[in-house]
Amino acid sequence: MTAAGASKTAADENFPVGSWLLPAALRPHVAAFYAFARAADDVADDPGLDAAAKLASLDRMARGLVEDGEEGVAGRLRRNLAASGVPVDHALALLDAFRQDAVQQRYDDWAGLMAYCDLSAAPVGRFLLDLHGEARSLWPAADALCAALQVLNHLQDCGRDRRDLDRVYLPLDWMAAAGAAIADLDAPSTGPGLRRVLDRCLDGTDALLDRARPLAGRLRSRRLAMETAVIQRIAERLAAALRRGDPLARRVALGKPAYLRAAAGGLARVAFDRLAPGRPVAMAAR
Repeated sequence: MTAAGASKTAADENFPVGSWLLPAALRPHVAAFYAFARAADDVADDPGLDAAAKLASLDRMARGLVEDGEEGVAGRLRRNLAASGVPVDHALALLDAFRQDAVQQRYDDWAGLMAYCDLSAAPVGRFLLDLHGEARSLWPAADALCAALQVLNHLQDCGRDRRDLDRVYLPLDWMAAAGAAIADLDAPSTGPGLRRVLDRCLDGTDALLDRARPLAGRLRSRRLAMETAVIQRIAERLAAALRRGDPLARRVALGKPAYLRAAAGGLARVAFDRLAPGRPVAMAAR
């Protein structure tokens, strides 16, 4: 439920991207949304473009979402949105996140990072909820899950983001309080100060995951509930792995056995929730 990274395929993602768990009829719409997100992310991360050129390209993508004649990823998404009845607002919000990436490399505090996640991550979850006809009262829980996924991606890639893009998604006030410096991200391993910052970010991520945990059980769509529960469980396992691992020394990720165990645990949780006494059994199949 988070925005796709630049130049990533579905196989490169930490979390399921329009997987077989979702209804087959809706997967093309999900694929169009993720293709659009990847293309916009590639623009924002292109080292050959200056900020003005990036913003101009993103503005063209925005026009393609609302004007006929665009045949690229924006036009494809526009047609999918029209067919599915999902508003264009979520895609436009994503473009605002990529515009921010084009001009902003630092975040003063956690609140600023969460405001960025409101643009870069929350629209993905909201799109999926709208696509499945879910209640918008579930947006806050979905927003929390998507923000957690976004922060986990930033922590995994904190060294690479600094090296390749000179972007730092760690709150600067927390870094100052821990005695950490931006240059610490250039080291081959994580020092004590930076470790404290990472752990504080993981504390915030754990709080987001706690807020998101009820989401899967509240969804009408059984298939979306399964995918959401799998994502939740994988995120919890990845957060724990980042507590133990050093993202500067090597990229911290779940191996295939751990990934499959986490996915199985998520599916088991949905099955248990659906069969729990007192829970309505008339759930939407899609």
